[in-house]
Amino acid sequence: MQYDGSTESSALDVLDRQILHALVHDARIPFAKLGAVLDVSEQTVARRYRALRERGIMHVSGQVNAVPLGHARWVLRIRSTPDKALRLAESLARFPDLSWVTLLSTGSEVTCVSRPRSVERRDALLLNTLPRASQVRDVTAHEVMHRFPSDEEWPRDSHLFTDQQLRELGVQRAGCAVGLRRANAERTGPDTPPDLTPEDEAMLALLGRDGRAPYAQIAAETGWTAPRVARRMSELAQSGVLYFDLDFAVERMGYTARAALWLRVRPADLDAVGRAMATHPEVVFVAATTGPTNMMASVICRDTPHLYRYITERLGALDGINDLEVTPALRVLKQAQTLLTSDRVSLVR
Repeated sequence: MQYDGSTESSALDVLDRQILHALVHDARIPFAKLGAVLDVSEQTVARRYRALRERGIMHVSGQVNAVPLGHARWVLRIRSTPDKALRLAESLARFPDLSWVTLLSTGSEVTCVSRPRSVERRDALLLNTLPRASQVRDVTAHEVMHRFPSDEEWPRDSHLFTDQQLRELGVQRAGCAVGLRRANAERTGPDTPPDLTPEDEAMLALLGRDGRAPYAQIAAETGWTAPRVARRMSELAQSGVLYFDLDFAVERMGYTARAALWLRVRPADLDAVGRAMATHPEVVFVAATTGPTNMMASVICRDTPHLYRYITERLGALDGINDLEVTPALRVLKQAQTLLTSDRVSLVR
């Protein structure tokens, strides 16, 4: 089928969704290759991509995974007074080590993910900054012990492609190589964690602002040649230190209900429950954690009735779950690398 390259003002059509799914699998896929797979021109893909960015529907960024570097990821539950919680969330959204900053529907709790690059930065946040903040009444820190890889990254639109198209993209219907590679890196890490040089840091900072920054632009920023940039980017990606993430304005995509799930699971069933949840279309993140609950998941649903059906039918069918707390998101202020305002994503400045 041939598309003309036009875009609707708000809704996403099939070509938009195909482009997004391809970028989830390979954030730096050449537009010429993607156009050939989708039977449209390179210019059409580039035009659609620019429109998705300019409309604030998506943003591609390169992220540093601190786990292979020897540092843990933490999920923080921070309680405040209702009149100060929004201001607290807005302040936390500006911290570079924090992502997925969310004000919960209780109006007095903020959750976020902490990815410190050093013990000093971890301790500064948990032992100094947060305890001294006047808005903070209580902090519960859950260390992520194991992330369960998804069989297909959200929004799971592989059904929009033919088997031949998926083969050309290097995607298998059962199993996402990107998610599995990241999970393997987090579980085992490289034999020798790479030492990040100042040039590496400059490259990673630029990719954090634009995950599709051209090799020539990165070369100018680092003083390297473009081929050296490509080699080093590949090395860091293979080690699991560098991965690419897409932030979405999910409401603009037709999803209105986000929630965090806090589960108590029998230890013997923890792995089976986590693996099963990772296959659920609603689940975007699930991990075994320390703390008063031993599993945490983030879900995205079409609406509240969809969330209810997910909890009672799909989640309720799993053996081993002893207790469940559902905390709907009142407002998501920051995702992996972007702020979310007025139903659009924008880069943190």
